[in-house]
Formats: sequence, C-alpha cells, structure tokens
Amino acid sequence: MQETKPTITIKGTRDGLILFIDEDASFEEIVQDLVKKLEASSPKKEEPVVSVKVKLGHRYLKDEQRQQLKEIIEEKNRFQIEAMESEVIPIKDAKTWLDQSKLKVVNQIVRSGQVLETEGDLLLVGDVNPGGRVRARGNIYIMGNLLGIAHAGTEGDKEAFIAASYMKPAQLRIAGYISRAPDYEADGVYMECGIIDPDQDKIVIDSIKILSKQKKVISAFERRMNNG
Repeated sequence: MQETKPTITIKGTRDGLILFIDEDASFEEIVQDLVKKLEASSPKKEEPVVSVKVKLGHRYLKDEQRQQLKEIIEEKNRFQIEAMESEVIPIKDAKTWLDQSKLKVVNQIVRSGQVLETEGDLLLVGDVNPGGRVRARGNIYIMGNLLGIAHAGTEGDKEAFIAASYMKPAQLRIAGYISRAPDYEADGVYMECGIIDPDQDKIVIDSIKILSKQKKVISAFERRMNNG
C-alpha cells in the first residue's frame, strides 16, 4: 500500500522551524493539517518565541490565504513567521521583472525636446542632441554622441552607469546623483562612462574599460554584441 504524502512537514533547525507545504494538497487540507501539527509541536509558555519559515514550493497563495496561515501559526502558538517563501510569482510581477531586465535597442536620434525612456537597460544606436533626454531604470549605452541629458538608475540603482562613444552631456544623472556640464572637459571625451564613485560620493567619468571591474554585470549587452 502506497504511503500517503504528508500535507505539512516540519523540520527543526538551530534557528527555529521550517514548514514545508505540500504543493498538491488543497488549501483546506493544509489548514486542517497545520492546526493539528502546530498543536502537537507548540512550545510551552515559558519557552522563547520560535522563528518559523514557511516553504510553499511551487504553490501560489493569495494575500488572504497567506494571512490565514499567518494567523494560524502565530495567534495561539509561540511562533513567529520569519518568511513565507514561494517559487511562484504572479504574472504581473513576472512581467515587471522581465521588462526591467531587458535590454531595449533603439536606432534613432534623440532630438531637442524628445524623451526616450525604458524599464530596463537602454542601448541607443544614435546621438542624444542638446535638449534631448534619455532615461532608464538600468544602464544606458549610447553608440553615438551624448550631448543632452542621460539619467540611469531612475528607480534608485546606484550601481547603474552611463556609457557613450562620445560624451559631452548637458547633465548626467545616476539614481539621485547629478553631475552637470562644468564637470567635463570642454572638448568632451571618447569611449568613456559615468559611474558613482562611493569614495567620492559623486558621479565620475572614467574609461569604459572600468565596467569590466564593476559588480553589475552587463550580460545582456555582451550577449547581443557577441551574437552580432
């Protein structure tokens, strides 16, 4: 006779308990089994509060279902949920993550008054003229002249950077840092990039080669360039 797979599996660790939730069981079965298991393993009142991690596996729970499990675990027991982890994310969150991780390739000239913006990294094959503006949540690569305004890491990413074939911008912005035109040489610079130097706490211009030493990997850009 085949042994029935447990709905809830509890594993003790030095840091507390880990609750593994069966992916195939119904939510009603989970709730019933959870109540029974916790009653049997609940610590005594004089014992300290026990930290609990809940592993949902490939199961997605709605907010109200997560709240129900939280109440069962914490309300009548000396347990406190440290994390409730699932390997499944909502489609909306997945699409947002995908958009933010993409490299958008654009072939155009950004003229005065125009704004080009992307959720992920931006590779612009063309110029940014004075008065033009490019914005990206990720990094900005410009295969052309950067003469206008470029803002990388628009959502606060301080590891973002801006690279250009020819750099003489009206303004560079990375996260909340701003560097204006007087910070650059009068004739501009070739094959350079702007990054935040944490030691100086400001945007600095350096050789584009320094990007190979940065923590932030530019894999999407490298794959496209290597694949031709």
